[in-house]
Amino acid sequence: MASHIATVALLVRDYDEAIAWFVERLDFACTEDTDLGGGKRWVTLRPAGDDRGPDLLLARADGEGQAARVGDQTGGRVFLFLETEDFARDHARFTDRGVHFLEAPRHEPYGTVAVFVDLYGNKWDLIEPAARQGHG
Repeated sequence: MASHIATVALLVRDYDEAIAWFVERLDFACTEDTDLGGGKRWVTLRPAGDDRGPDLLLARADGEGQAARVGDQTGGRVFLFLETEDFARDHARFTDRGVHFLEAPRHEPYGTVAVFVDLYGNKWDLIEPAARQGHG
């Protein structure tokens, strides 16, 4: 059996505000929300209709060190890549829902892409790969 990345952890301030943002703005579905006791939960999300994964694990920051990293887990670099089959549709829909894009869409050899930030400031790429656009 081949290995694969099953889950990626994202530091958040609050489970419920993060769930609401990803569900309402990006059409994610909450795939699990289990109480672990002591205020901790195992909360996973993924884009609605995606059964391939990986899941996004919402990890509530524990302590000052982790809290300081919320929104900046990668030192300001793009952290996550949200692939779409229809860039124009999703870019327009996300913009209408208040998702903040840091740049205009651009066409690169690997696809159409634009950087946006989540509710904490983490940078994401919204990308439609060139292969889906008939270029690869």
